[in-house]
Order: sequence, then C-alpha cells, then structure tokens
Amino acid sequence: MTAERVNPPELSPPTGFSHAVVTTGTRVVFLAGQTALDTDGKITGDTLPAQFELALSNLLTALRAAGGTPADLARVTVYATDVAAYRTHAADLGRTWRELAGRDYPAMAVVEVVRLWDERALVELDGFAVLP
Repeated sequence: MTAERVNPPELSPPTGFSHAVVTTGTRVVFLAGQTALDTDGKITGDTLPAQFELALSNLLTALRAAGGTPADLARVTVYATDVAAYRTHAADLGRTWRELAGRDYPAMAVVEVVRLWDERALVELDGFAVLP
C-alpha cells in the first residue's frame, strides 16, 4: 500500500492528523468502533486518557489481526462524550497515539456524542485502512 498524506499550505497546519490521505492498495479494512472494553467485555479505565489508550489498542489489535499496521490507517473517527475533556487531555492523547500508532497520521475527526453504547464508555474509535 502507498499512502500519501496531503496537507495543503492553504489550510491550517494539522496537528495529530492529516487533512487528506490518498491511498492505493488491494484491500480495504473497515474497523468497527472500539471502546475501552477488556477481554471480559467490561469497560476499564475511569479517565478519558486511560479509556483512549485501551480503545486505540483495541482498534490496532483488530487492524493487525486483519494484516494491517498503523501506517495503513486512512481514516479514524473519534467519538467522545466530552470534547472539552478531550481538548484538555489532547497532549496526553497525542503522546498515546504516537506511542501506539506512530506519526503516520490518518485523516481524522473528533465528534462529540451524547453517549456511547456502553454508558461507562467515554470514547470510541473507528476507521478504515488500505492494505497492500
């Protein structure tokens, strides 16, 4: 797979995301929304950063099981129950992203939602990847 991150100078410089990702490959992997569920199906972590780390880990586990790597991510959407809290913890969340997924940022969006399927969940991530 090849992925070209496109960040036009006419747009605000991206921090922790790419404005566009152009990919070529042969397989598209659609990743279901992942929260901070442990292997017993229970939400773990009482803070947004703790839940974000597990949700991202779960997303990457699904991606790797499908044969992909974090660099193959073309799009990720983050659903947060409190965008103000997300902004407050943005530096920590960015560090977590870089530690787990690296710096090949996908196109991303953060969307505030009233609640998620599991009422204890504070954040959910979904996305898609293009594999060679």
